[in-house]
Amino acid sequence: MELIDNHTHLNDEPFRGKEQYYLERAKALGVTKVICAGQDPDFNQRAFDLAQKFDNVYAMVGYCPDVAKDYDQKAEDKLVEQLKMPKVVAMGEIGLDYYWDESPRDVQREVFARQIEVAHDLKMPVDIHTRDAFEDCYDILKHSNLEYGAILHSFNGGVDWLNKFLDLNVYFSYSGVVSFTKATEVHESAKAAPLDRILVETDAPYLTPKPYRGHQNETGYVRYVAEAIAKLKNIPLEEVADATYKNTVRVYGLK
Repeated sequence: MELIDNHTHLNDEPFRGKEQYYLERAKALGVTKVICAGQDPDFNQRAFDLAQKFDNVYAMVGYCPDVAKDYDQKAEDKLVEQLKMPKVVAMGEIGLDYYWDESPRDVQREVFARQIEVAHDLKMPVDIHTRDAFEDCYDILKHSNLEYGAILHSFNGGVDWLNKFLDLNVYFSYSGVVSFTKATEVHESAKAAPLDRILVETDAPYLTPKPYRGHQNETGYVRYVAEAIAKLKNIPLEEVADATYKNTVRVYGLK
């Protein structure tokens, strides 16, 4: 059985200098590949560096909503340069965040749509952060060319939003939230989501799944995300692992 953590922040401070240790712990839990998510110039560079250092690490780069206000032509030129490099497999994480509102909402929408265009030009998928912004996110995606796929990272929508996004070329990446006792809407959407459209992630060091909730998350814990989905769908863990592995390889074009 093999799993892929398709969205982790192995480039974040808690893991710095200890990446090999956490990758070995992940391997012991059946996690054989990870995709390290960028979000700003520093995290993008760190994700890229880790992908070059470790055989089983891939990177994505992008400007998340918090730093959308800093996106300009120079930033875009750098992203394009990085997206063309080996083992960089997606534009991400990008999107909308109306909870923190670190960038003006009109700027977030403009930068989100622009980065989708850039990714399409480079024939790459996009990895999307959306918080308190499903309506605008859906509207932007509906009017974008998603020929190369999109991943809704840490999807926390209910069945209604699941069904709307299913009409687009979108995959649903579930995080540790799917294991939380009170996340009933997420439980229902995970039950309803077609197995060929599901991915699993940790978003480590955040969103630690049960049974380790309350502790720092790590990329190996994606196994417990897959276990939660298997339990909700009443299918074997191996079936979830096989499907999510194939889906991740397909949408990100992993080798």
